[in-house]
Amino acid sequence: MNILNNIRRLRSIWNPSMFQGWGKRHSYFEGWYYKIISADRKHALAVIPGLSYGNGDNHAFIQVMDGIAKSNHYERFNTTDFHPDHQKFDLSIAGNRFNQNLIDLQLDFLQGQIQIIEPISYPSALWAPGIMGWYSFVPFMQCYHGLVSIHHHLKGALTFHGENIDFTGGKGYIEKDWGSSFPLAWVWTQCNHYDDEEDLSIMASVAHIPWLGSYFIGFLALVYIQGKLKIFTTYTKAKMQLGISDKIVSLKFWDKDSTLTIQANQEEGTDLFAPHNGAMTGKVNESLQAHHQVTFHWKDISLACTGSMAGLEVGGNSRILLEQNGKK
Repeated sequence: MNILNNIRRLRSIWNPSMFQGWGKRHSYFEGWYYKIISADRKHALAVIPGLSYGNGDNHAFIQVMDGIAKSNHYERFNTTDFHPDHQKFDLSIAGNRFNQNLIDLQLDFLQGQIQIIEPISYPSALWAPGIMGWYSFVPFMQCYHGLVSIHHHLKGALTFHGENIDFTGGKGYIEKDWGSSFPLAWVWTQCNHYDDEEDLSIMASVAHIPWLGSYFIGFLALVYIQGKLKIFTTYTKAKMQLGISDKIVSLKFWDKDSTLTIQANQEEGTDLFAPHNGAMTGKVNESLQAHHQVTFHWKDISLACTGSMAGLEVGGNSRILLEQNGKK
């Protein structure tokens, strides 16, 4: 069985969307984050299926955040209810199913099916399986990050606490994390609801990364626009600046031929459960109603726009991020 798990783990490296935790039973978590926004922007949900092994409290879960009502529900399941496909990203938890093309929910308070239309995957290469690049091969990272769909449209409806909500024509986004714990400090934001830009999606994150007895401040930023993809990351030698005030998170990324600036306002959010040593005992406050002010310049693309329904998290001890100001 150990040999089989090793083979499955090796195969999954080049497909970060699929389950990575074959054979893991201690201090391990894995979760997928589905952001779904209705076409009228009156409904915003984050649906997070996952698995937790920590402190003897081993379980699968589905966490559902209502970004408008600012409420959260955490549904627990036995680990034996968690069934991932060993060849692709497709998993079920007690009759609830999740993959890149479908969300099928059969919870007491949330039922229905959402089809994911034309998901935009992050490209994979032999030397860079996902957004983490060559860091994907490092075996001792605290937390790994993957992009499942950068941008897509939705079709279908959900019955949420007895209310039927049509998500057809809405937009969505899917990412995932796995490892032992969320970082000691991080900032994350994502938006694909920009004025006058139908197919624009931006994600950015900055985090404290433990490394060989020390740490560095790592970052990822991605812009999908007009069918093109631009990334700014630690491993491509891009640069970053971060500012955090009571109301505004300011981010700037640049390299030799491009610049991205984001100002995201900190709206009141909702406390979500987050992993610590595999156990879902941490907390992070997330908003799904933040706004973006964005400028982006790259080759022949130049834009300045505003966005709404943005996800925003400022987690842990953010002072660490500011002290380093994005420098190793």
